[in-house]
Amino acid sequence: MASSSMPKNLDLPPAMIEGATSVADWVIVWPVALPMLGAAVLLMARKRPEWQAPFAFVILFATVVANLMLYLRVQDTGPFTMTMGNWLPPYGISLTADALSALFSLVSAFILLIVVLFVQSEIETRENKYGYHSLLLLLLAGVSGGFLTGDLFNLYVWFEVMLIASFGLLIIGGRKIQLDGAVKYGFLNFLATTFFLIAIGFLYGLVGTLNMADIALKAPQVESGAIYAVAALFFLAFAMKAAAFPLNAWLPASYHAPDPAVSAVFAGLLTKVGVYALVRTHLLLIPQSHAYLQLAMEVVAGFTLILAPLGAIAQTNARRALGFLVIGGIGAMLAGLAIGSPTGIFGLAAYAVNSMLVMTALYLVVGLVERMGGTSDIRKLGGLYRANSWLSIMFIVLVFAVAGLPPFLGFWPKMILVQAGIEVSNFWLVGLILLNSILTSIAGSRLWAHIFWRDGREGVNSEQINDRIRPLPSRAKIWGLLPAGALVAFIVFAGLAPQPLFKAGADAAFAVYEPAEYVGAVFDGVSEAKE
Repeated sequence: MASSSMPKNLDLPPAMIEGATSVADWVIVWPVALPMLGAAVLLMARKRPEWQAPFAFVILFATVVANLMLYLRVQDTGPFTMTMGNWLPPYGISLTADALSALFSLVSAFILLIVVLFVQSEIETRENKYGYHSLLLLLLAGVSGGFLTGDLFNLYVWFEVMLIASFGLLIIGGRKIQLDGAVKYGFLNFLATTFFLIAIGFLYGLVGTLNMADIALKAPQVESGAIYAVAALFFLAFAMKAAAFPLNAWLPASYHAPDPAVSAVFAGLLTKVGVYALVRTHLLLIPQSHAYLQLAMEVVAGFTLILAPLGAIAQTNARRALGFLVIGGIGAMLAGLAIGSPTGIFGLAAYAVNSMLVMTALYLVVGLVERMGGTSDIRKLGGLYRANSWLSIMFIVLVFAVAGLPPFLGFWPKMILVQAGIEVSNFWLVGLILLNSILTSIAGSRLWAHIFWRDGREGVNSEQINDRIRPLPSRAKIWGLLPAGALVAFIVFAGLAPQPLFKAGADAAFAVYEPAEYVGAVFDGVSEAKE
């Protein structure tokens, strides 16, 4: 046999982690692994419907605890990473947590914990059998994975996980309106995913890596024209995912179709992953693209801020109107991205948290309204203030919060965004942010007046008592009204004591604007291996 010509003492660069991974570092895996494991177990146990809700709640509670531990770890020691398979970055797929990703992942898990309680007020036996709770957990795994991944192609994978889970949740029940919404939702999201995948291929061809920290090091060295084209593709793909103008018609055309709890999850979580991806792409991976695309970002943000609440004002379906309010919040976040200063990113992060909480709660409250009135058509509603004053109070508080009126939770992020715009003399964007608050107040107040304040249905009988209103059954009061009320109470408390939101937003802005810690956390293991 011929002897090998390979040198015996070939000095290869290190590619593997030789030591054992610290047990403490596994905390970054659990926010993704726990819901995935739970989804698999519940899918196997789908013929035991009595197990579904309790097991899902236990998994979600454990996920919230894991996310809280992760967030406190990041607050204490800064960003940290774990690369799968003992590979060193950039060879292996990394999970990387910083203040922004850990914050969004924590809020997402908390929202799902509330929603899984609310689900028990409306879920049907057949939905349980078809994997309702499994899909909710799978959706959370995709959302958390999207926030925590440190690999661009892996971000694409998590988007696909979210898309699969959300598509399943959207069509459970098989109603015609759900199938119609699923087609619109699926087509635009598939198109956005295609643009995203094309951009990934182009970027890999330019920099030769898909590790986010490695891209951040190599992208500034690439010829500007090519990298700007890739950045524009990313902006198009993620703006579609976030439902920004003008590619946002799919959201109000689909979010009203499924059960209210599913609509609440979609409104609270899905578009925020798109916003997060925009921040990561244009301020970490390709920071030089921000100045190039800033005018486009401002125009998109401005149109989204104004047209969304105008769309809500024109709606007669309550949940469709809320869909437009979700889009208006995306406009506020895009305004922070367009401003691009540390204060702008501070406002973006704080407003994202506000939107995740408030829009989830609004959809839950409207779900209870539909239960009482038998419809989401505001022309056929009226008189709910007389029937349930607590529900009326919860709704108007949430309207004030989403509009950004003091002293509610949404006021503080809007104030920070206005301050950010003034600091960079972008007064026209400041004016649009304020106009958005006014228009959102009008849209929300119109819904409240039609649903709660007016005595009866629209038309000649509008002053007569609405005899079609039914009281909430005991199941809806326990599993629907109480979780929704607890979330509203949390939102009110957070608005009256906003210091934790300020700290979380400021830390997130620092993490985005000072990427050296993020990059350093990823490549510390490489330096140690070389030594």
